[in-house]
Amino acid sequence: MKAGITLENAIEKIREYVSARQDILARPLYAAVKTFGCQMNAHDSEKLEAMLIQMGYNLISDEREADLALINTCCVRENAENKLYGYLGLLKGVKTRNPEMKIAVCGCMTQRNTAADTIIRNCKHVNIVFGTFNLHRFPELLLSAFESDTPIVDIWKEPDETDLAATEHRHFAKKASVNVMYGCDNFCSYCIVPYVRGRERSRPVNDILEEIKLLSACGAVEIMLLGQNVNSYGRSGRYTGGGPVSDNQTDFAGLLNRICEIDGIERIRFMTSHPRDLSDDLIETIRIQPKVCKHVHLPVQSGSSRVLNLMNRRYNRESYLELAERLKERIPGAALTTDIIVGFPGETEADFEDTLDLAERVRYAGVFTFIYSRRSGTPAAAMGEQPDAAVAARRFNRLLSIVNPIIYEENQKHIGKVLTVLAEKVSASDRSLLTGRADNNALVHFAADPACSGQFVRVKITGCKTFYLTGEKV
Repeated sequence: MKAGITLENAIEKIREYVSARQDILARPLYAAVKTFGCQMNAHDSEKLEAMLIQMGYNLISDEREADLALINTCCVRENAENKLYGYLGLLKGVKTRNPEMKIAVCGCMTQRNTAADTIIRNCKHVNIVFGTFNLHRFPELLLSAFESDTPIVDIWKEPDETDLAATEHRHFAKKASVNVMYGCDNFCSYCIVPYVRGRERSRPVNDILEEIKLLSACGAVEIMLLGQNVNSYGRSGRYTGGGPVSDNQTDFAGLLNRICEIDGIERIRFMTSHPRDLSDDLIETIRIQPKVCKHVHLPVQSGSSRVLNLMNRRYNRESYLELAERLKERIPGAALTTDIIVGFPGETEADFEDTLDLAERVRYAGVFTFIYSRRSGTPAAAMGEQPDAAVAARRFNRLLSIVNPIIYEENQKHIGKVLTVLAEKVSASDRSLLTGRADNNALVHFAADPACSGQFVRVKITGCKTFYLTGEKV
């Protein structure tokens, strides 16, 4: 922060500016936030939205009406970066019509190498670029942008542990996300995340518990615990806010058990789990704790041991299959979902067949499928046998032709059952239906009074499609 400028000072000064502009324009000032990427990014955007509200902006979804546009970027795949530049091109026209508009870009992409300088050089209508390690500085950076026409770039190489956890704008009051850790120590050969999110740091247990208690007091009934690898919570010995906090140390299973004791919280979800670190204690906790959802997102990435070794995943095909079988045996009805990458450098037809075979054996309830995206700066980018695009596309379609029918068949098993669903909102495709998720993470559209939104509803499942269930309130 500037000398004498605190987060609160910066917010107050911008609030004064916003108020003055609103008087001149005789209308509110609007801010639009666009988020690319994972749930960690979505949660960061919630924190940034909360700051915008505190600064006096009204949030809208249509950037064409915005006085401030904030883009939270992803760099896991090339497609996400291409979308950013397409979006910035759209905003250039908006800013031409509204020269007072401010445009800010943050997130994982900005943390990569010279990406921030490239954005400023190629998109001269951008006012602010900042990274993943200094979200708390956004109000100060915006204040500087109001005071100067010079683009502002503020990228930190090391994380700042200023805690914005309790300051967020939730889109659905009954559900909240909570970071339990930041960064990653796994260094999968294809992944840029450890380089843009930093090394693994766990939050002290008491900080997490206090945040969840506050969320519960504000009406949240379902909590999503977030981390790049929640299974390794507490293991690195690195904690946010300083060194190890001995009286807070526990593993992820222990953390879950502590959270289950909090009144008002009825459901606990988490992601993402790394197969290498999923312990028997964690499986037992999921099994015996009624508040912990019976759903595990367990990215496999490939069904080939040879490719898994190239990916530096540190497990093999056999150990993954044994783990998946153990989960299903010990947690009856547990839903397993996964991520699969097709076309990894050096992947042969035999390797791909191993992936198809594994998917058929595990019978996932949901699969996120991706064609490998080369990320400069990762070990995989330097591997000699980069994939042929046409071959990768064919394999991608073959994979979908295998996993989608399995998902549909797994969904059919729920027909006739009664599931408890947290009703979130009226369905966008049919205003006569509510939509929400069951304990097993299944998306359910069901007939019920809109007044049930925000409540747990018992729903009899009457039908299904590949990606959702249909039913009616019991």
